[in-house]
Amino acid sequence: MTTSETQVATPTAAKKEEKKPVKPAAHFAGIHSEIIDALNFAEFGIAPKVQPPAQRGVLIETERNRVTFSTYDFETAVSVTVPAATPAGRGSSLLDFPELKKTLAAMVAGETKAVAAQTRVSLAGDLLATEHLTVPVTTHDVHAYTQPLQAVPAVATMDVQTFLRQLNRVLPAACKDVTLPTLTGIQIVLDGDKLTMAATDRYRFAVAELPISATAAPLEKPLTALIPAATLAALAKRLKAHDGPVGIGILEDDHADGTPVADWPIARATLSLGAVTITMRSLDGSLPKYLTLFSETYAIAVQLDRATTVRATQKCQATLKAKELRNVPVTFAWDTDGTLTLAPKMETAADQARTKGMPIPATLAYGTGNALHGVTASFNPAYLLDALDTFDSETVTLHLEELRDGAVFKPALLTEGPDAAGTGGYRHLLMPVRVR
Repeated sequence: MTTSETQVATPTAAKKEEKKPVKPAAHFAGIHSEIIDALNFAEFGIAPKVQPPAQRGVLIETERNRVTFSTYDFETAVSVTVPAATPAGRGSSLLDFPELKKTLAAMVAGETKAVAAQTRVSLAGDLLATEHLTVPVTTHDVHAYTQPLQAVPAVATMDVQTFLRQLNRVLPAACKDVTLPTLTGIQIVLDGDKLTMAATDRYRFAVAELPISATAAPLEKPLTALIPAATLAALAKRLKAHDGPVGIGILEDDHADGTPVADWPIARATLSLGAVTITMRSLDGSLPKYLTLFSETYAIAVQLDRATTVRATQKCQATLKAKELRNVPVTFAWDTDGTLTLAPKMETAADQARTKGMPIPATLAYGTGNALHGVTASFNPAYLLDALDTFDSETVTLHLEELRDGAVFKPALLTEGPDAAGTGGYRHLLMPVRVR
């Protein structure tokens, strides 16, 4: 570029810069503990390495005696509103999130927990102040910040602890292989008066249901979202202490009306907990239609003592590890008088013949006991333990079908009660390992 071109280009760039609207900075005064609680939730929308750096900030917006803290890492958007003294007009500031949290903690250092919690804190643009200190906090350019996903209004509510219990049951079955992105999600479906969650990694399939209540009119059609399991697992840890109802809203990406792809809204789901909203971007695609995988009837069902089965699986898994046998299953075996044992699969037939499994107390729930004589069913020990740990009942029922050549070939179903539909709205399907 020549000197004359530079002289012409510089004023043009300056004019473009002048067009950016100048927004009033955020001003508020609030309680330290309330601000910290809000930031702890807002942190869920902060990714340490996300680009640009402005996206690692917290957007603070003030208006009408309330302050809203917003974060967005392009996958999850969090908004938390708390009461605070503010000017009449709107204001906004984008502060560096880690520095803000550390500075807030530093400004109450030396105080008791009670005094620190009730300390008055004020913000004026980038100046954070208490009665003892006033210090600046690093800011980012608000214009470089991508506005968070808009929250989806709740269409139903549910008990948060019931939601967490069922969520924690399906999380272990979600795929962790990022080359199969669709399978790394938890599929959430709102339909009628229930919410269904499902997850699979191709070797197991977990499905859990819980009741919901429509916030207004009943749902006109099922609503589906596929939320990353990693996001929901992290969220589950933050919701442990929450009690009461939580709202849920889902926006799908179904555009059969011919809307241009560029104009499609981002598919997402929002959980609403009072003044907190957590909006999560939905993954592309959907899980396999799993209803066909779960049989309505099975040939045989056996009720197992859960605690004994867990201990036996742990012993067998530890034995395999001690013998450095990797990717080797554990095997349920019924002898000719119907006694059930669980044993590790040994490397050689000679060692297997000398191995004696741990007895498992079991009763026949339905089917013919003679059909089990001499039958074996082998499973990945880690997957079996994951499945057993999702139950809290004294017994679990193992449903089996298609017994061929003395072995189980089709997926086995685990439920809390003898009904294949599952007691407590939960079913866990587990693929057997074929042993040669």
